Amino acid sequence: MHVIACYSNKGGVGKTATSVNLAHAIAHSGRQVLLCDLDPQGASSYYFRVKPSKRLSETRFFEGSDRFADAIRASDFDGLDILPANRSFRDFDRFLSRIRSKRSRLSRALVAGGAEYDVVVLDCPPNFSLLSENVFRAADRIVVPVPPSTLSERTFEQLVEFFKDQGLPRRKISAFFSMVEGRKSLHRDTMARMRAAYPKRFLAASIPYSADVERMGLRRAPVAEYAPRSKAAACYADLFGELAL
Repeated sequence: MHVIACYSNKGGVGKTATSVNLAHAIAHSGRQVLLCDLDPQGASSYYFRVKPSKRLSETRFFEGSDRFADAIRASDFDGLDILPANRSFRDFDRFLSRIRSKRSRLSRALVAGGAEYDVVVLDCPPNFSLLSENVFRAADRIVVPVPPSTLSERTFEQLVEFFKDQGLPRRKISAFFSMVEGRKSLHRDTMARMRAAYPKRFLAASIPYSADVERMGLRRAPVAEYAPRSKAAACYADLFGELAL
């Protein structure tokens, strides 16, 4: 089982769109994929037309494989299942703070409940927390969308520093630029500066600012399903190819 986390400590950067399109691309390649929606807003679940889980509370999520597996739902796409979120997931940190092995509990839950899958994709909420520390330890790769803006540059610096301070392997971080508008000099300059500052952290693939991506909420499907010839679909395919999953 390979665990991929789509994470950013900043909201509104294209994290859920990445989770949905990446999970779809992996399943399309012939592997069995579980997309775990860890964000209590449940956006990934919504995009795949899966209702919030009523069976899985923040406590039951970590209690055992049976309850974890019972909450998994099939998507409309072969090889792609969803573990839907619900609002109780907002209490993950409160639960984790009360238990032993609080920084490794997610790994244990994924091994118990997701062992039959080739790849598990985690759509993570945007913050630094006990849950995010669990994510950093459980994931084999952490995919980070970074819009080329000043605030995003700052929050990415914070993420790298957090990994350094906590002794976490920075090689896990695979960042890419999202919501890119190439005609803007600010975007071009920021991308060049960040690639120079983090030469080993940024992938070559980038995702453009695109109406096709914005329509995901209306179409409730991955971009490749309703706009397969679009630039956005091609860029997500490039991202998947570069990750070499």
